[in-house]
Amino acid sequence: MLSKKYRYIKRNLIVKRSIAGLGLFTKESIERGGFVIEYKGSILTEKEANLKGGKYLFETSKNRFIDGSSRKNIARYINHSCLPNCEIEILRGHICVFSKRKIKAGEELCYDYDKEYFDEIIKPLGCKCLKCKVK
Repeated sequence: MLSKKYRYIKRNLIVKRSIAGLGLFTKESIERGGFVIEYKGSILTEKEANLKGGKYLFETSKNRFIDGSSRKNIARYINHSCLPNCEIEILRGHICVFSKRKIKAGEELCYDYDKEYFDEIIKPLGCKCLKCKVK
């Protein structure tokens, strides 16, 4: 179970259009190092995850994956960025999103999806993050 410290934090977040499609935005400022949201979903074994496939699978340990494909999991709308304002921490099997810096109200939330995902999924189509689009 997620620590009480984070369980009751409910951020004012909204899903709306972003530069990369749909994205998750904050309607309030978030302090540096602040808990943002938990990435939630069904728990799958490695075998189940391999059979299911998809873009919303998140590995939490060698044989444990979270399937975040449900639209109830609004954390799934956090897009990749090469210059992210959030980062992921896995705490007791829970995927927690924290702010890397102070985030202003109205900003899109984003984190680095990591090299493997980037190279396999994002790079072939071209990165659509704000940092790469401005180049």
